[in-house]
Amino acid sequence: MRFTINIDCTPVEARTFFGMPDVEPLNTIIVAEMTRRAKENMDTLADPERLMAQWMQMSGKGLEQFQSMMAGTMAGGPKKK
Repeated sequence: MRFTINIDCTPVEARTFFGMPDVEPLNTIIVAEMTRRAKENMDTLADPERLMAQWMQMSGKGLEQFQSMMAGTMAGGPKKK
């Protein structure tokens, strides 16, 4: 025998029922900060040359960090007997 139960509730009601935290205030803060940063960088996004320069800076740092991480992993790896 099979039973199907349909519950009509909002997402907020479901989160409250299951004891999950209310993340709405945190979400509001994050969205506001992302909006502020996007507005500040709007001129960079409109200029392809500046946008590419910014991406290249980030990728260079990221590559250096990856190389440092890999070097640290190799140096601290298991010792051969």
